[in-house]
This record gives sequence, C-alpha cells and structure tokens, in this order.
Amino acid sequence: MEQFLEIGQIVNTFGIKGMIKVKAFTDDIQRFSELKEVLIDEKEYKIQEVKYHKNMVLLQLEGITKIEEAEKLKNEYLKIKRENAIPLEEDTYFVVDLIGLNVYSDENEYLGELIDIFNTGSNDIYIVRQEEKPQLLLPAIKDVIKQIDIENKKIIVHLIKGLE
Repeated sequence: MEQFLEIGQIVNTFGIKGMIKVKAFTDDIQRFSELKEVLIDEKEYKIQEVKYHKNMVLLQLEGITKIEEAEKLKNEYLKIKRENAIPLEEDTYFVVDLIGLNVYSDENEYLGELIDIFNTGSNDIYIVRQEEKPQLLLPAIKDVIKQIDIENKKIIVHLIKGLE
C-alpha cells in the first residue's frame, strides 16, 4: 500500500503573498481545514491558512510568502501521510488502493486490470483493460461490484446486461 495519498494538485497562485490554489482530489474539500501539513515533492510544508473559493482550496504555506515562490509549485501534487487520512466508511476505498487490482467476473473469468476511475457525479466508473480487448467500463454500483479484496488484489464483478 502507498505510504502517501495525493489529495490535490496546485493549479495556480492566488494573490501576491504566496497563496496557492489547489484542485482537491477529496470528496470533502472542507477536510483541508483539519490538515496541519502537506508534502509537496517530498518536502513538508506547514499550513498557515485555509480558504475556499469556487470549489477550490486556497492554502498559505509556511515559508511561501511571495507569488514567485508559489509559482514554482504550480502543477505539483499535495500529499499527506496515510495515517493522517480521514477514516473511510465501510465499502469505500482510496483510489490509489484500487488501481492495479485484477478484475474477475462472478463466473471467475479474468476481465483485466483496473487502470483508472472517474466520477460521473452519480457514481464512479471503473476502467478495466485487458490486452487486445476493448476497455471495459463498469459502474461502481452494488449490482456490478460484488467484492473488493485489497489484500489479494482482486475485484469480483457481476456483468449485468449491456456490460458484456
């Protein structure tokens, strides 16, 4: 399992005092208010201030006091230590723990490897790839995703009509 979790990406600066604008990768952006520090390119930064603006997170990091310093961080990813992550509800997982899992049908047919996940608003879509076959798009709903076994790197799915 990954030791660090990506929680956002710096997309721009905000103001002239070194504040950064972050696109959050978390379901609840208010979670940033609880953070004390983040890692950027393996360097730890203490968070001095958190604001929210148009679904973006604005952060003032200790030691970043000028726009020029903040501009150097543009496009970098923010990470936190796994132990600082919010505990997940039952049957929810970190994306980083799901990518790379092997996907099988409930009839034990190998369907491929989970290569990406995207959110449609109503549910996630799992993208499964097997060599020399078209990608398989699976809605992350209880009728389809039957079991996720992180330890054994395996997902069991039921292919409902229209997914085969």
